[in-house]
Amino acid sequence: MERSPEHGSADPSRLRVSDADRHRTAEVLREAAGEGRLDLDELSERLEAAYAAKVYADLVPLVSDLPTTPGAAPGMPAATPVPAPEPVAGGVPQLATRHDLSVAIMGACDRKGVWQVGPTHQAYALMGGVEIDLREAVFTSRETVITCGAFWAGIDIVVDERTQVVVEGIGIMGAFEHGRDQVAARLDADSPVVRVKGVALMAGVTVVRKGPPQSRLGRRGGGRTELP
Repeated sequence: MERSPEHGSADPSRLRVSDADRHRTAEVLREAAGEGRLDLDELSERLEAAYAAKVYADLVPLVSDLPTTPGAAPGMPAATPVPAPEPVAGGVPQLATRHDLSVAIMGACDRKGVWQVGPTHQAYALMGGVEIDLREAVFTSRETVITCGAFWAGIDIVVDERTQVVVEGIGIMGAFEHGRDQVAARLDADSPVVRVKGVALMAGVTVVRKGPPQSRLGRRGGGRTELP
């Protein structure tokens, strides 16, 4: 007579993943890109697969060739550590386009998708609009300082649930604020810090926390909208 499997003996690779597991995996992928382990196309493809993952078996192949495996299910082996790569000039390989300045004068300037942000970034808007989306950005330092200057304009900064935000700007006849988050913050000791400074004169500078970019979730759902 065939014995039935004991309780708790299910294959751990088939356990369902959480949003935290998906985001931890995405963070490892971004760090790997910053270290030169993944090129821009690989990063984009793996991020899409990470946000669409259902079980741990979907996440493991995305990071199995990288030094660490985040959010592994109980009993799942971590990837084998590999020697650190040789340092490159400037500290971080230029895999994604780096932008240190965003300017909109009677127009618009958008920073979205996979791009590289340095330890400092300047954003200026005059009768225009600037949007800085950091959800897929490759950070080159633990803390990033964004200095904003807005006059009769708007500067919108978007972060994900793992990013710690510090807003220190001044609003004069306008707003300089951390707006209402659309997802709850999930911060830990490894969370990057984004510090927003500057002045908004008869203008608005707003930081908002949102879920994964729509493009990462909508492609597999026939274009339906699930998150902002």
